[in-house]
Amino acid sequence: MGILERIAEIEAEMNRTQRNKATMGHLGLLKARLAKLRRELIEPKGGGGGAGEGFDVAKTGDARIGFVGFPSVGKSTLLSNLAGVYSEVAAYEFTTLTTVPGVIRYKGAKVQLLDLPGIIEGAKDGKGRGKQVIAVARTAGLIFIVLDVLKPLQHKNLIEKELEGFGIRLNKDPPQIGFKRKEKGGINMQTLVTQSELDLDLVKTILNEYKIHNADIVLRVDSTSEELIDVIEGNRVYIPCIYLLNKIDQISIEELEIIYKIPHCVPISAHHKWNFDDLLEKMWNYLGLVRIYTKPKGQLPDYTSPVVLKDGKSSIEDFANKLHRSLLKEFKYALVWGSSVKHQPQKVGKDHVLSDEDVVQIVKKV
Repeated sequence: MGILERIAEIEAEMNRTQRNKATMGHLGLLKARLAKLRRELIEPKGGGGGAGEGFDVAKTGDARIGFVGFPSVGKSTLLSNLAGVYSEVAAYEFTTLTTVPGVIRYKGAKVQLLDLPGIIEGAKDGKGRGKQVIAVARTAGLIFIVLDVLKPLQHKNLIEKELEGFGIRLNKDPPQIGFKRKEKGGINMQTLVTQSELDLDLVKTILNEYKIHNADIVLRVDSTSEELIDVIEGNRVYIPCIYLLNKIDQISIEELEIIYKIPHCVPISAHHKWNFDDLLEKMWNYLGLVRIYTKPKGQLPDYTSPVVLKDGKSSIEDFANKLHRSLLKEFKYALVWGSSVKHQPQKVGKDHVLSDEDVVQIVKKV
């Protein structure tokens, strides 16, 4: 029996099984088996095959955004109107067959846009070109899911299910579960809050499926079996996501007001270029980029080309490494102007964390 048949069989059994306290262990076991089979699909055993044509796109710029959506929802039109990139557009399904890169400059940062070919149902099971598409989507810093405003929910749920199957978690933080394998001592579980689903038996059942018999588990919040499996698998990526509801020229103002209340959503019209300002502003917030301006000694700061860092990786050390690898060896201290310091300028060390639009002057050892 092939992997796809085994996946279908397990999914059918999960749908048949009633959810209650007595079946929790059985369902946990099925979820773990399903996760293992999906991993085999993503990372086949033996030598990996060559990448699909057009899928090994070099990463350029400060951030990368993947456009994901069903065929003919307007991804290519959106990309060409945003970045001036021509991706072959036609009114029938599956016109984009390879990844088309485009670059936009926004607030001084270079952002790479990737129009990923139409994802179809069953991509996570190896159908269509979906497998290679989602492999590229995993490397993105932000995902735009482009939906047709006339059939949004049905498409949204299908795409989310496909991405989830590939270990991509949208708009979620990594689970607050501590997991550490050890040589001996059995399974030790520590819960910091009351658990509604996981107990020691269920945790042991799931770990047993992975042939793990000695480990320390710390549950810091109320966690699910899916989150525990994600931590054990260790190959999950947590990516922010914005839903773009395209073709708003086809709906009424009242409907538009309702759509505006949906979280993580931006209504747009790719064809008429409506609401692009809102989209770019939201994109900037979700990417979490920090712009740092350099100031050579005795000169004015260079506001034209900022050094762009990721939020959370914006220390003086990160900044110096982005400028030049050897800079830290000669580093004495840095002078910083901006919102991250009390005094203007302030003398700081390499561990100081910078804020957006700070100005930095690095002083080298003599």
